[in-house]
Amino acid sequence: MRRLLVAVAVIVVAWTAVQRLHRQSDLKAPVSDSVPAAVDGLAALPQQSGDGDGQFHCDGRIYCSQMRSCDEAKFFLAHCPGVKMDGDGNGIPCERQFCGHP
Repeated sequence: MRRLLVAVAVIVVAWTAVQRLHRQSDLKAPVSDSVPAAVDGLAALPQQSGDGDGQFHCDGRIYCSQMRSCDEAKFFLAHCPGVKMDGDGNGIPCERQFCGHP
């Protein structure tokens, strides 16, 4: 019986680790060599923000791990091209990191 409990615990821990790695890989896209350097360079150029006070501006960041707050993530989602911060497509960016609902 003890071996069965240990086996179940090991399986649960392994499954949890795999799920966590899967979620992290969803937040980080693989780097592709197929993107031409000129196009890649354009994504890193600052864009006009339009946020009024100039607090945030598009600067090539596209992932939640690169954001510092929910407000910043919301700005990037609304104004910057190519962001990858709304995995479920519900309009709320970075739910796990910043903008989640308790």
